[in-house]
This record gives sequence, C-alpha cells and structure tokens, in this order.
Amino acid sequence: MATMNVSLPDPMREWVEVQVKGGEYANASDYIRDLIRHDQRRAQALEAAIDQGLTSGRSPRKADDIMADAKARLRHG
Repeated sequence: MATMNVSLPDPMREWVEVQVKGGEYANASDYIRDLIRHDQRRAQALEAAIDQGLTSGRSPRKADDIMADAKARLRHG
C-alpha cells in the first residue's frame, strides 16, 4: 500500500481526530479511506444517473416546470 502525506488546517485535523476517537475508525488512514470510498460511490451514482438521463430520451415536461419542481424540493427537503 502506498503512503501519502496530506496537509490539513487545524480544524480539519481535529475533526479527523474526533472521528478516530469515536471508535468507528482505527486511525486517520481508515477514516480517509472511508471518505474516498464514499466519494467514489457518489461519483459512480452520479455517472449512472447521467447515463440513465441520456438514454431515457426527451422529457415531455417543459424546463420551467422541471426547475420549479426542483426548487420546491430544495425548499421543502
């Protein structure tokens, strides 16, 4: 396994330390690896959603209606 040194501002370093002290991670490297795995899954899910959107064809809905729905979802969670 390769080694990589990362510089973090103090608040971020402290955050990592708190996550490790919480017991879910054995050390900072475990926490960072978990973050990377989550980010990879998020990126893969986004790619899959984009691919699905590209292959699904045109929507019969108008762009203004889609934007209004998206804004409403953001406002109401």
